[in-house]
Amino acid sequence: MFLEFIYPLVKYFPPLNVFRYLTFRGAYAALTALLFCFLFGPRIIEALRRLKVGQSIRGDGPETHLKKGGTPTMGGVFIIISVLIAVVLWQDWKNGKVWLTLGAFLSFGAVGFIDDYLKVRRRNAAGLPAWAKLAGQGAVALAITLILYVSGDEGVTLLYIPFLKNPVVDMGPLWIPFAVLLLVGESNAVNLSDGLDGLAGGLLILVFITLSIITYLSGRADYSYYLDIPYITGGGELTIFCLAVMGACVGFLWFNTHPAEVFMGDVGSLSLGGVIATISLIIKKEILTLIIGGVFVLEAGSVIIQVLSFKIWKKRIFNMAPFHHHFELSGWAETKVVIRFWILGGFFAIIALSTLKIQ
Repeated sequence: MFLEFIYPLVKYFPPLNVFRYLTFRGAYAALTALLFCFLFGPRIIEALRRLKVGQSIRGDGPETHLKKGGTPTMGGVFIIISVLIAVVLWQDWKNGKVWLTLGAFLSFGAVGFIDDYLKVRRRNAAGLPAWAKLAGQGAVALAITLILYVSGDEGVTLLYIPFLKNPVVDMGPLWIPFAVLLLVGESNAVNLSDGLDGLAGGLLILVFITLSIITYLSGRADYSYYLDIPYITGGGELTIFCLAVMGACVGFLWFNTHPAEVFMGDVGSLSLGGVIATISLIIKKEILTLIIGGVFVLEAGSVIIQVLSFKIWKKRIFNMAPFHHHFELSGWAETKVVIRFWILGGFFAIIALSTLKIQ
């Protein structure tokens, strides 16, 4: 909005030219989202408490989690609201990639909202049936994929592998199921990681900082040419979106650190996971995003391994999956698990950024 209404005034007051720069608008998008969370977070948490929107704790988890029962959940709502406000104020409204990303963000969030609502209404940890949840995610993912496939250029179906300059294959129509799987998988991976106070929030901050750097570089013809990465016309505007989400996650983490005053809920985790995958599809970093969100991949992988192991050999590999619970049940304090996973998330982010030059 500011770009649309203020930039035309540059000819009367040249300093307003600063609104043209992605870095300026991105920084203030982050600050806008952060300040919204700080100012309105306590009120939203109190409203959730009055509405008795409390978290139901699964009975087979660590006993230390039982005392968290009743903590307000669906805190992802104020992440979504703060990002929406920041995007409306600081984004270029004419950029179609921004609208697609925002649409994905809100649509995955809607699926998560329904799941959270049913959990709260039934007063247990069972929300949408697994098939219904996957169907909702799949429908959103298919819509996003088809929009990208139909509206994209000839490079939309190319698959790039980290450390390699050129695309390894043109997937053609097979890119559609691949993209749908990535969108659904990433949204569920973030959802599975949202099990300890501050865990998902801290990891998401690292992921979106990394994505903001990559989207900025991908949207610059000079930098993308120098680094030999695909140039994405208009992709730089996604930097503002990424920084807005980063600011919102920092604001949310203020209330979500141990002991948490509010939980993210599926409305937050599904929307954030889905938008990570959406951005990666737009900027052609589908495989790299698996490194950027490496901890999320490990968390999802631990669940898959646990299920397969039990079904095939009737044995469990981990004390409990996702494997952040494995370390808790092994004697690690919750805060130790969270901070060490954050460190691991930073390690993956550094590796991901290094691939931009090492190829």
